[in-house]
Amino acid sequence: MKTFISAFFLGFLSFGQTFEITQGQSMCMIGKGVGQDATINPYAEEEYSYALVENLGSVVFQIRIVSIKSVVRQFPIKPSGLVVIKLLRDDVLYFDALRTEKAKATIKYTLDESELPPPPPPVNKSKIAGNSTLID
Repeated sequence: MKTFISAFFLGFLSFGQTFEITQGQSMCMIGKGVGQDATINPYAEEEYSYALVENLGSVVFQIRIVSIKSVVRQFPIKPSGLVVIKLLRDDVLYFDALRTEKAKATIKYTLDESELPPPPPPVNKSKIAGNSTLID
């Protein structure tokens, strides 16, 4: 019975957690430890896991990942945007509000690659024109 309850509880936690951030707020999602993380990644002790993040709000916000070597990766996520982030065991994940309006997001952690959306089609670099920037 105890095993069933634990499995159900972990399954529920990985289903999805929703948050709001406002007015320049920065929120640690995972990586600082118990009492400091806004979410629970049931796979945090694995070598890596995936975080699926969806912007449910009407404003852009920033996702920031800091590695154990202090390498920072950051990028914006637009309204209705969906991103998949591969998190290594010691990565720290933050959501940063870029505006005063509320940003709303949901996050789900998984190890199962079949739960991930398909990757976007490849970009033909020769068709990019104007002042666009391609980030590899």
